[in-house]
Amino acid sequence: MAITIYGIKNCDTMKKARSWLDGHGVAIAFHDYKASGVDKASLERWVKEHGWETVLNRAGTTFRALPDAEKQGLDADKAIALMLAQPSMIKRPVLDLGKGKTIVGFKPEIYEAAVPKG
Repeated sequence: MAITIYGIKNCDTMKKARSWLDGHGVAIAFHDYKASGVDKASLERWVKEHGWETVLNRAGTTFRALPDAEKQGLDADKAIALMLAQPSMIKRPVLDLGKGKTIVGFKPEIYEAAVPKG
């Protein structure tokens, strides 16, 4: 099964997730969505599975730096548009386990239960 981890190379949470995956012998492909972007279909799929409130990183500096007008009236469509325009607003990491199953964020206990070991 191909597992892809989406995120930003220098993010501390990404480093923890990648270290956990390496330590458990899990082979991954890395997609840097800050460097390579992310497609709308993937974002829509993640938002459908987890909700835009989970996928949009409102705690990050990129979101906090937005003008207040852009933060008002958020819904799934507006959140997806913001994340497409500035992928660093996507919560990290997004781990795509294949077969329509993803994990947003990194918590070792969730990875332990969901990620097939290598």
